[in-house]
Amino acid sequence: MLKKINDLLAGLPMTIVAGVFLLIDLVPHLAEEFGGTPMQLSVLPFDPAWVTVLISGIPLLYLAIWRIIYNPGISKISSALLISIAMFAAIAIGDLFAAGEVAFIMAIGALLEEATTNRAKKGLNQLIRLAPTKGRRINNGTEEMIPAEEIRQGDTLRILPGETIPVDGTIIHGETSVDQSIMTGESLPVDKSVGDEVFCGTINRFGSIDMTATKVGENSSLQKLIRMVQEAENKQAPMQRIADKTASWLVPVALLIAILAYLFTKNIITAVTVLVVFCPCALVLATPTAIMAAIGQATKHGVIIKSGEALEKMGKVDTIAFDKTGTLTYGRLDVSDIVVFDKAMSEIALLSLTASAEAKSEHPLGKAIVACARAKEVPVMESASFKMTAGRGIFAEIQGRKLLCGSEAFLRENGVSAGASVRSVLEQLRAQGKASVLVADGQNCIGVIALSDVLRPEGKDMVARLADMHTRTVLLTGDHQRTADYFARQVGISEVRAELLPEEKVQAIEALQREHRNVCMIGDGVNDAPALKTADVSVAMGGMGSDIAVDAADVALMSDDISKIPYLKRLSNATVKTIQFSISLSMCINFVAIILSLMEVLTPTTGALVHNAGSCFVVLIAALLYDRKFE
Repeated sequence: MLKKINDLLAGLPMTIVAGVFLLIDLVPHLAEEFGGTPMQLSVLPFDPAWVTVLISGIPLLYLAIWRIIYNPGISKISSALLISIAMFAAIAIGDLFAAGEVAFIMAIGALLEEATTNRAKKGLNQLIRLAPTKGRRINNGTEEMIPAEEIRQGDTLRILPGETIPVDGTIIHGETSVDQSIMTGESLPVDKSVGDEVFCGTINRFGSIDMTATKVGENSSLQKLIRMVQEAENKQAPMQRIADKTASWLVPVALLIAILAYLFTKNIITAVTVLVVFCPCALVLATPTAIMAAIGQATKHGVIIKSGEALEKMGKVDTIAFDKTGTLTYGRLDVSDIVVFDKAMSEIALLSLTASAEAKSEHPLGKAIVACARAKEVPVMESASFKMTAGRGIFAEIQGRKLLCGSEAFLRENGVSAGASVRSVLEQLRAQGKASVLVADGQNCIGVIALSDVLRPEGKDMVARLADMHTRTVLLTGDHQRTADYFARQVGISEVRAELLPEEKVQAIEALQREHRNVCMIGDGVNDAPALKTADVSVAMGGMGSDIAVDAADVALMSDDISKIPYLKRLSNATVKTIQFSISLSMCINFVAIILSLMEVLTPTTGALVHNAGSCFVVLIAALLYDRKFE
């Protein structure tokens, strides 16, 4: 009940009310302080500042007491404690405006910080919802749908096309292609046959398969992925205010100076004035206002920053780890090469025949070939017959020509052998990380169409700019080693770790951190979520990336423009310098105000106004950051 009341009073609506009443109280105080006649507010039978003290002071007192009870060691002493002491001292001598002012500024600082540090938790919930709820178990030759939690190790399960695999297992019958991007980030479905392993949460795209369950329940790959995200989330420490870091020495010093001021001047008002001007309200505002300005600056450039921690840490980053698919590349397949072995046929004719044969295929490679033909306005003809062999290839009859399209193994199974020249071309394409579809007419291999993910054109320049900033770059991907090596060479990344599962990406980042590296991870897929959470700073591709990756990350690139990474580092450095300058300025103002207080030039009310001026300077300095130009 007490916490609910505290949360209500600390919220934005009640803080606005507190500010209005403080402003009402300011007018007569200004008249009195500067020699005029105090204006009487006959409408209100009480001092308006009492409303501000109660609304903003109660949450402040609650926070100070909570930290004294629950915080360990020296962290019991906080900025909230010092401001609470100043507030009560001002109340004791009857200066309610000064009491309300310090409490109100503290409330504003708390709201700003909360706005910059709140993180959505929906990504983890979406990840949990990906876990399959049912599975089809084969029991004595009959199928039965059972809840996923009832599946036991050794059970035989049947997975139909389009269904999600409910547990980890091994295929014992059938062939298919599995979309396992959720686990590895691979842009292509992986062909699977008897003896191959399949993972929980991945999707069976084509053929029906039977499998034996090997890892069930909490031991399955998807559940491990969920658990890693949860554990990494728990390791994230909340940002500690700079004011609280300095409070361990600030509170004793303030109290000592106030006590000495009273002993030497015999004036309690002087002591209270010292406490009021000593309050670290400008320090409380310095960090969140600069961060809010930087977040606004970044938002104009399509970069969404979720916390002040991310900004501060990004400036310290010296190693950036990239995912490949969807990050360095667009994550879509395009036809990259058309190689014709039949001298009587043109590339356009081969593309037309292949697209016509693949027109009824649901495989991503076939769809990409058809899309390429339509984009080039190449004729796509109707097939007389069509047959697909899951995980292998297709047979189609086009204008009397019997075509086979698929892998080298598929052609060999159908009596078509690839000669030395064909194998040489395939080897070159594999070295470039490209997928190949061989095309045979009857008993002859007439050509090959290669497909590849598309590299983002800004990638090479971005890596070069990071190198100029003395930042190490690493590629962490679930793709095959050859594919990873090829794309890494294209953008200038020399350190490559490929064929990684989500937990192996986490291990790779932890290994870099053990080298005392500050690591930023950039990714886009569900499989990147644990690595994003583990890294010191994480950036997700917000345009095409999964919601789970975006929510797991500290920063989202809404335009998917990775050239913004160097800009993000420069902005981070500027923000940290702005915070440091604001703190230095506020401390100087406080020092001058303390001297004036000891000289009895300032009263608690005028001291509160000078103290408020320091807070306004901090806000103005932060505002300059919003419009600063970065290259």
